[in-house]
Amino acid sequence: MIEVIQVSPSDPLAFEVTIREAAGETHHHVTMARRDYDRLTNGTCRAEHCVEAAFRFLLDREPKEAILSRFDVSVISRYFPDFEAKLPQYIAMSSAEGNGR
Repeated sequence: MIEVIQVSPSDPLAFEVTIREAAGETHHHVTMARRDYDRLTNGTCRAEHCVEAAFRFLLDREPKEAILSRFDVSVISRYFPDFEAKLPQYIAMSSAEGNGR
């Protein structure tokens, strides 16, 4: 389970993310510039939903323990160049599960 709580509405947006699995949980502090949020989502979902989709993308590629504890969403593309191209699919999948706007 991925729980995303927005803790700051200022720029950059800030979130506390908890990933819970049977084997334990991890905690992450994530930021995202408003311009990145606008560019990545085109206003199609809430910021929390975008961050959740980003974590789903990451979890498909690495275990929760390998995800940095503090980072900005913009750095994901440095590690995974296909992030921005694939993110809309993750947003759509999450929306289909009822987590969208």
